[in-house]
Amino acid sequence: MLHHTRKKFIQQMGLTGLALLLHKVNAMNRQVSYHILQNKSENVDYFQKDAAQYEILRKGFNKRINKYPKIIALCKNTLGVVEAVQYAKANNLLVTVKSGGHSMEGFSCLDGGMVINLSLLNSMQWIDANTIRVGVACTLKQIYEKLIPAGKYLPGGSCQSVGIGGLTLGGGYGLMSRNYGLTCDSLLEATGVTAAGQIINTKEDPELLWALKGGGNGNMAIVTEMTFSVQKAPATMQSFKFRNRDAGISTAIEICRQWFALSKTLPLTCFSAFIFNGRSTYILLTNVGKSNPEVQHFINTFKRNATKFSRGRALPLGQALKAYYGESKPITFKNASAGLYKSFAEIEPVIEQVFNLIKKKPGIMYQVNTLGGKIQSPLWEKNSSFAHRDCIYFSELQAYWESASATRGFLEHFERIQQQFAAAGIKAQYRNYPDINFKNWAEMYYGKNLQRLLAVKRKYDPGNIFGGPQTLNV
Repeated sequence: MLHHTRKKFIQQMGLTGLALLLHKVNAMNRQVSYHILQNKSENVDYFQKDAAQYEILRKGFNKRINKYPKIIALCKNTLGVVEAVQYAKANNLLVTVKSGGHSMEGFSCLDGGMVINLSLLNSMQWIDANTIRVGVACTLKQIYEKLIPAGKYLPGGSCQSVGIGGLTLGGGYGLMSRNYGLTCDSLLEATGVTAAGQIINTKEDPELLWALKGGGNGNMAIVTEMTFSVQKAPATMQSFKFRNRDAGISTAIEICRQWFALSKTLPLTCFSAFIFNGRSTYILLTNVGKSNPEVQHFINTFKRNATKFSRGRALPLGQALKAYYGESKPITFKNASAGLYKSFAEIEPVIEQVFNLIKKKPGIMYQVNTLGGKIQSPLWEKNSSFAHRDCIYFSELQAYWESASATRGFLEHFERIQQQFAAAGIKAQYRNYPDINFKNWAEMYYGKNLQRLLAVKRKYDPGNIFGGPQTLNV
């Protein structure tokens, strides 16, 4: 892995590991020589392998993954999606969807078939002082830059170029989710296109809205536009960072145990993460509210034995979030959910082996993030298909490397670590951090809501036109 990339991650300790950023696509650049299918229209352009734009449109941020669709449909509006779906049906092409392109396993592309690219759908419109309508390719940076100066906030992640569409459809959590809920909890309405090539709005079917709020990208319909409620933004955010360099395994385990115990006492205005990279432990604490005895006790406890401690100033929210915007250049990596937990006890039987395995492979990190708080709202649980609200921690395993020749070794070692969590009985996993090696992925992602989601899938895509790895199939 690049030294500066890893160093920057450690310095910033971004919520999602690294911000997975894609280069902007200039779809209107008429200087490029395109090969466009005969049925091009004012609503959609089609590209095949011999088109220069094809290479730009098919690639994601993860250099590890290369897939080659037969056709890429670059849609300019919802009608373009209708036409693309109808074309795919007529030509018996499996369809997958790409908006921000941040799927960590490359599920927004496929070999053969059609990729419906929604990257041009990035408009934003105020409906009223507390409601905004956005295209699904709007990035978090775009949304924050529009909302925060107006004193408003939509709960989301910290990675600047993540598209709002995929984030919401998988649930969507971030630095302030404990106080504001998941991104999907703010979703009021969505417009999309069914597998029959028909435009639908969730006002017509509340069950579809329920399914889209955590039911996974590309399962039910191709969403093109979303309407969200927005909330009053906090004025400032303050960050605290704690590092224990050269922590041995037993020390790292004890710090992890303490972190689990104390992080659950923090007020809802706080977010915290624990990270172990095989050599050092890191703890991040952010707060958008006032300090209280629990916050101070947390700080004092981890400051006491830290080899390095930093206390940031309380910065204006927009400025503070930029510290976690992350990297901008493509890298080679694997990042996946390692389980959602209720307590340290769930991983205690295997944590020593996990940490030993991480220590043996520099470039791999384990991170646990706080959930809970308002995410556990009974009303939001009832109104969404996100299945793991009873868990108050979300963990992720991350691996970064440079050379293609190192890929196999990292993936095999990554899987050995994942098998430790499986052996501990960890079954709840987060859809937005998929792992291609999860055997019972549908049950892991959707839990108790799986059968209900399959019923919605059966209604809107009975022929499984929307497909690809880890897409619901009826």
